[in-house]
Amino acid sequence: PMKTKKRINYRREKNGYFFIAPYFICFGLFSLYPILYTLSLSFVEWDGFTQKVPVGLANYQRLLADEVFWRSIGTTLLIALISTSLQMTFGLLLAFLLNQRWIRGSEIFKTVYYFPNLVTAVSLGVLFSLLFDWQSGGANKILLALKILEEPYNWKGSAFWSRVIVILIIFWQYFGYYTIIFTAGIKGISSELLEAASIDGASGGKIFFKIVLPLLRPIIVFACVTSIIGGLQIFDIPYTFGGVEGNPGKALFTMSMFMFRTTFKNNNFGYGAAISQGIFIIIVVFSFAFMKVITGRGEETRD
Repeated sequence: PMKTKKRINYRREKNGYFFIAPYFICFGLFSLYPILYTLSLSFVEWDGFTQKVPVGLANYQRLLADEVFWRSIGTTLLIALISTSLQMTFGLLLAFLLNQRWIRGSEIFKTVYYFPNLVTAVSLGVLFSLLFDWQSGGANKILLALKILEEPYNWKGSAFWSRVIVILIIFWQYFGYYTIIFTAGIKGISSELLEAASIDGASGGKIFFKIVLPLLRPIIVFACVTSIIGGLQIFDIPYTFGGVEGNPGKALFTMSMFMFRTTFKNNNFGYGAAISQGIFIIIVVFSFAFMKVITGRGEETRD
């Protein structure tokens, strides 16, 4: 009987490996192999056509001394951190408000807020690029009709306004997504706890800051980290809005755009691979640092 059970368990284990094999095969082919191949490319000089020339750590030394790369880091961080802050703050407040009983039609609002997330980032970049075109854009026409502007304004020609517009596009696209996440988190909080606080005379602000925020901390950490990871890889909206150079003055020139231009415009695949590894390291460092800060504050609050 024991041998029979062992055989049955062994067969079950074999069947389990069979069912999970497709995932590992796809992961190996489409994720692990490209990562390792890109890492190997970062140690060579290659234009995609001629023979690869090993250069050791030369690409990384060049990257550390590249002013354009450091500027692109600053631009990326500026856009990512501001847009993430707006998404988290607005999404959290909306989620709290939409969970109040006196709000009617909350499900309709959630659906409407989530709509921008269904539109591709490239489409949004092109749409707003046309909207803020200084010659034929609708934004200038509306402001001219309202007598706010006396002549068409070149929005893309301003480093400040081009960054503001891109940040607002990213915020508008994703705040509904985080509203849904935070709404689900708030619904997971015991209604009896919230009612007890309300009966004891706690105001809406105290309930939000003293009960809702501490209990939502794991979800907030998850949302912030995923938002920062996505923000540090941002490419499509700045590219479609400001072009490959992120004009003017590389105001929208992010790390991913720098990697794209180096690799596919300049045909420098080795240096482009080194840039991608640099982006990976920056994302890992900022993600762990952010998680450390958030969890550290949470422990201090509990103490």
